[in-house]
Amino acid sequence: MIGKLTGTLLEKNPPEVLLDCHGVGYEVNVPMSTFYNLPAVGERVSLLTQFIVREDAQLLYGFATQPERQAFRELIKISGVGPRTALSILSGMGVGDLAQAITLQEAGRLVKVPGIGKKTAERLLLELKGKLGADMGAHAQVTSDAQVDILQALLALGYNDKEAAAALKALPPDVGVSDGIKLALKALAK
Repeated sequence: MIGKLTGTLLEKNPPEVLLDCHGVGYEVNVPMSTFYNLPAVGERVSLLTQFIVREDAQLLYGFATQPERQAFRELIKISGVGPRTALSILSGMGVGDLAQAITLQEAGRLVKVPGIGKKTAERLLLELKGKLGADMGAHAQVTSDAQVDILQALLALGYNDKEAAAALKALPPDVGVSDGIKLALKALAK
């Protein structure tokens, strides 16, 4: 119904912003990832939105990017995950991190988000697999089970996502797990 709003930012009260669009003020809930990238009050801003109608309320949720909005839409389709929980998930981790956690089936990363328990995390992993996988994340280069294992090993050793992804890109596509880890560690040591 309401897919995008462009106007002047009047107020910023996390997680809500007030957006003036030609004299009409819209209260829009945004994830913290969007909130931190908003311009100063009084500046023009454009937000992609999701309009949700409930029995007791009509709510607008705003997003800076299309992947954020798409992730939100996929999250709210899951039983037991409402808009507030979806907003909390997107505030706790970026879309790329969420997609990576789903691709690698890492419930532990989801449990770190406030309000997400073990059962909810497992349900998210199960229902979002294939919907928010590598296609939305930064790790589209993970193409085989060996590469997934190598990536998990590098993350477990304390390397961050960018370092691990860069090391994985440099590996031959048909490398085995143990050789891949050794090669990746050599590349990261430089």
